[in-house]
Amino acid sequence: MTSVAYPRLPARYAGVVMPFFLSVLMTFVVSGISTLKALGPTTAFLQTWPASWALSWVVAFPTLLLVLPVVRRLVALVVAPPA
Repeated sequence: MTSVAYPRLPARYAGVVMPFFLSVLMTFVVSGISTLKALGPTTAFLQTWPASWALSWVVAFPTLLLVLPVVRRLVALVVAPPA
C-alpha cells in the first residue's frame, strides 16, 4: 500500500487554519442542536439547519480570529508552563 503525500500549508498558517476548522465543527454541532430543539426532527429542520449553520459560522470564524489571542493569554495565566 502506498501513501499519497498531499500538499500542506506552511506552519505560519496554523493560526488561521485551526480557528477555521474549530469554527466549522463547533457551529455545525451547536446550530444543529439549537435548530433541532426549536423545530424538532422535521423537514423544516433539514431545510433550516444549513442556513443557520452558515450564519453562525460567518460570525464565529472572525470572532475566533479576534478572540483567540486573548484566550491564549488567559490560558497562560491559569495553566502552568511545561516543565
